[in-house]
Amino acid sequence: MKKKKKILITGASGFIGSHVIEEALKRGLIPVCFDRHVHHVYPKGCEVILGDIRDVEAVSVAVQKVDYAINLAGILGTQETIDNPIPSVMTNIIGALNFLNACRPTKFHQVRGVQIGVGNYWMNNSYSITKFTAEKFCLMYNKEHGTKVAIVRGLNAYGERQKHKPVRKIIPNFIVRALNNVDIEIYGDGEQIMDMIYVKDLARILIDACVKKHEVYDRVFEAGTGRKTTVNWIAKQVIKACKSKSKIVHLPMRPGEPEKAVVLANPKTLKPLGNYRFTPFEKGIQITVNWYKKNYEWKNDI
Repeated sequence: MKKKKKILITGASGFIGSHVIEEALKRGLIPVCFDRHVHHVYPKGCEVILGDIRDVEAVSVAVQKVDYAINLAGILGTQETIDNPIPSVMTNIIGALNFLNACRPTKFHQVRGVQIGVGNYWMNNSYSITKFTAEKFCLMYNKEHGTKVAIVRGLNAYGERQKHKPVRKIIPNFIVRALNNVDIEIYGDGEQIMDMIYVKDLARILIDACVKKHEVYDRVFEAGTGRKTTVNWIAKQVIKACKSKSKIVHLPMRPGEPEKAVVLANPKTLKPLGNYRFTPFEKGIQITVNWYKKNYEWKNDI
């Protein structure tokens, strides 16, 4: 019987991580979940390693035990991290360097890996700055040290299991407010462009970038649909999917985000990985809303 290959997933207890685990299991891989918490329950078929991405030795030991590795560990938050960027630096940059060093080839072992990036890499906030810095280090390591770590910029992922706080992500925040029939708050005029990607589509791309022999380690994969959707339109779709009485109100822009921002992927960058048919937002948001209705403690929790 052929031995199953193992894939390390840092940040496995997070929103995207949970869907990457499901995709890995579907493909017959053994997810090795690198987690600093003991309370998280993983699906059957997973292995768990307790550790912290900031711990050099822990990351090195974990990578040595697997065939593939995806680094999803990160401190999230735009407005939330501006006053104190140091935790973001320690996790998103130092942690990424620990991951890259662990992925350096030796005489006996080399893993193929993925470093996740962000679509708004050009913005001046702690999250964007640190994730973009990690990207640059990744390109440097691939060129100078022979690592095979692909960069996948995950655009605005949404779907089941995404929490609406403490970091206020657009879709869960809109859904929870819509289900409670309270005003949906939009920063700025709402004409910002966001590229929304259903999380299961993103999970497929992340696994493909890790396991396929594409040899693309000198540029970035942009995991997004390329579809231009405004925040106002997204809010209206959420209201429709929730059958909500909510109204849209506009607030001043929050720190760390420019007005009239355009965060959009070029799906052509994904060609070396294959041809993808993305879940239309209208379908993905209905699936997501249905999950929140049944599985999330949303009542009066705004």
